[in-house]
Parts: sequence; structure tokens; C-alpha cells
Amino acid sequence: MIDLELSSEQQLIKESADRFVERDYPFNDRRAAAKSEQGFRSEIWKTFAELGWLGLGLPEDVGGFGGAKDVAILSESLGKGLVNEPFLASVVLGGGTLARAGTPAQQEDVLPALVAGDMLLAFAHGERQSRNDIAAVMTTAKSQGGGYRLDGAKSVVLNGDTADRLVVSARMAGGERDEDGLSLFLVDADAAGVSRRGYATNDGSRAAEIVFDGVEVSSDALIGEEGAAYPVIEETVDRGAAALCGEALGLMAALNDLTIDYSKTREQFGQPIGKFQALQHRMVDMFVALEEARSLTTVYMNDVDSDDRDERRLAVSAMKVQIGKSGRLIGQEAIQLHGGIGMTEEYAAGHYFKRLTIVARLFGDVDWHLERFASLS
Repeated sequence: MIDLELSSEQQLIKESADRFVERDYPFNDRRAAAKSEQGFRSEIWKTFAELGWLGLGLPEDVGGFGGAKDVAILSESLGKGLVNEPFLASVVLGGGTLARAGTPAQQEDVLPALVAGDMLLAFAHGERQSRNDIAAVMTTAKSQGGGYRLDGAKSVVLNGDTADRLVVSARMAGGERDEDGLSLFLVDADAAGVSRRGYATNDGSRAAEIVFDGVEVSSDALIGEEGAAYPVIEETVDRGAAALCGEALGLMAALNDLTIDYSKTREQFGQPIGKFQALQHRMVDMFVALEEARSLTTVYMNDVDSDDRDERRLAVSAMKVQIGKSGRLIGQEAIQLHGGIGMTEEYAAGHYFKRLTIVARLFGDVDWHLERFASLS
């Protein structure tokens, strides 16, 4: 059954998040924070904790609640505000992985601190050769003295330079792209042998290149079953992609609003450009693209929580394909209709366009998800 209505709790999440973005997250403050070494504001992150948002998708016994739809509702509002606090990296990816596969001791140690806003996590999985192949892991983990030794490197780890703990994938057996033989580990970001190089990404977020050089961890660092982490990793990536689909709806809605407002004030030939029928048709196309993406996301988002692996993967790929197609049309039209101002640093449209472009490619682009969807249909 397709749930087209929001529950009272979901409506509260939406209203509080929309209100926060409108009143407390001005674009210029976001720009300034993005240029800082941390890339976001700690006081805003604590506000997220006070509002209860850092528990979304996590177990109730650590202060969490809700599922993929709740995460998407919040992500949509955060997308409208171009919020660059690490909700995706820390809560959806890092916290979600521990919630599904961590030991009770790991969950008790990390998740309450995460929900309280006192700890940041990062999901260190992607590598230079990985592309969209989730199994492509060359970082190794070897049993050593009752624990493990990690060696390798991770690339473009979202908010990896600010995280306190890292959820790290490593290979213990099999070939470079085998699904079997992968394990997950919880590693202190400042452990001996861990080196991080953080940098700003094109969309104003943060990422890091992380090297593990003989990093020694205890047996307690193992997340889940040794050598059997692939299904956990795959689900984490799928849930991250689903959250991005929610964020993309907010990004596209904001771009549509910006374009309509601009068309009412920018004059050409003695009248606002919004009065020209050709441009009206293009803005209608943008609106239709957004509604197509919103409708399909509404239909499929609940399936992200399904226990059926194929049902979850099909749902995520369907959403990601439509988000990619709609995002490209809306982003390109918004920039073209704005003209030169659309790509200036001081104006928001270009920033939304950059983030939307990253979202369309992160965790699989249109072609990759279209191929996966076809294989499952």
C-alpha cells in the first residue's frame, strides 16, 4: 500500500525543519561557514540535536525514531536551505551502519553521543578505483594479536576530516571486486596510523582522503560478522541514496522558486521576462519535472525500509534515475533563465545547481541505476 499522507510526527518534522531553514539559516551565513576549516557551524549541529533530528532512522532505545521516509522529509527541507551540516555523513551513513550491524557495546558507546550532537561519524568506504562498484575494496584488514591491522586508503569520504569515529570497510578475503570477504570496523579518527587530508568540494561541502598505515584495532572494533559486510554496506549506500533523493526535491523546489522570482523582476524589452510565453513554457517544464520526481519518490520511499533486498534496490534505483533526469533539466534551465547572475558566487542559484549536480552522481548516476533497475525488473 502506498502511503501518500504524512503522519502527525512527520508533519511536525517538516514544519520545524522548514521553519528553521527560513528563519535561522540565511544563505550568506551558510556561505561563510562553507569556507571555514570545518565547513559547517557547531552551534547549528547542536540545534539539530536539540530538535531531535540526529535520531532519525536510529533505534528508539538510543533516542532515535522513524525510517527512510522520515529521513527524506527532513532531507528535503535541508536541501531547500542548502544546509551543509553533516547529517547525511554522520547520521544516515555512519550512524545507520552501526544501528543495523553494530554490537550492543558499539551502539551504546556511539549512538547516544551521536544523537546528542557530541560525536561525528563518517563512512569511509569509497576508493579511487571503486567508481560505483560497492564491492571494489582494496583496503585490507588482517588478523593480528587478537585484533586487526588495517592498511589502505579511502577517497572522497564525506566529512571525513571532521569525524570523531570512522566506519571503515576493508577486505579480509577474496579478489578486489568480490562481494565476499569484506568487513567493517569502527576506528578512532585520531588513531595511530590514520592520516586525513580534508578539502572543500565543489558544492561547498567537505570531504577527505584518508590513509590507513598499519592501523591496529582491537577485536571489539569489528562491526558485524567478519567477512560478511557486503549486504550491510550495500544497504548503507542505498539508504544514503534515498536520503539524497529527498534532499534533491528540496534543491529543485528552491531552484524553481528562485527562477520564478527572478523572472518577475528581471526586465527585458521593457517588461519582466516572466511575461514571455517561451520562458513561461520552460518554467512549466521545470515544475512538471519536479512533480514527476516528487510523485515517484512518494511511491517508492517506503520500500527503502523493506526487508526484501531486491525491493529496496529497485525502489532506490527508480528514485535515483528520476531525480537525476529531473535534476538535470531543472538545474540547466534555472541557470540559463537566470543568465550570468546564475553562476555568480554571491547568488544562490549557482550553489543549488552545484549541489544538485553532485547529488545526481553520488552513490550511482542515472546510467548505473537505470542498469540496476532493468536487471531487477
